[in-house]
Amino acid sequence: MTRAAIPGLPSRYPIGELLPALYADDDLAQRFTAGLDTVLAPVLSTLDNLPAYFDPSLAPPDFLPWLASWVGVEADPAWPVELRRAVVARAVELHRWRGTRRGLVERLRLCCGVHADVRDGGGATWSAEPGTALPPPPTGELLVRVWPVREGVAVDARRVLDVASASCPVHLTCRVEVLPGPPGEPEQTGS
Repeated sequence: MTRAAIPGLPSRYPIGELLPALYADDDLAQRFTAGLDTVLAPVLSTLDNLPAYFDPSLAPPDFLPWLASWVGVEADPAWPVELRRAVVARAVELHRWRGTRRGLVERLRLCCGVHADVRDGGGATWSAEPGTALPPPPTGELLVRVWPVREGVAVDARRVLDVASASCPVHLTCRVEVLPGPPGEPEQTGS
């Protein structure tokens, strides 16, 4: 998409109408200002609509990568436009939760359309009781168990792994398990 001269776009502020009465009937002056109106109409239209360019839900699709760069997000160009809009709109909130279980679950729900259960193998614990046993040694693995938000929708395990790996701390490996439904529910068999 280009933001240049748009054929037939009228100017909201025609210059010819703003000239003194002496030039109102002057054909050369009116044609000259009409040419300026044609050149300035897209600029004035853009300025009049400037707030829409900064709203991810209204911005032109080719403007989204620039907005994404403002909030430090990489929205995959292969994603649908509505998903890219949602990622840009929620970027600040997701940055706030980055590196946490909640942040990963929200990012997976937004980007992959899945519910997630995240098991951290970091081995950190605390206790209010003195002399409490130490936690078991860390597994060094982040286990992400996912299932579809809507029944019957396929889960793209590769995409889930890519999103989870990007959010996973560097000292942990990431493993993804795709479940047919929420963990703890018995698997349903077809009858």
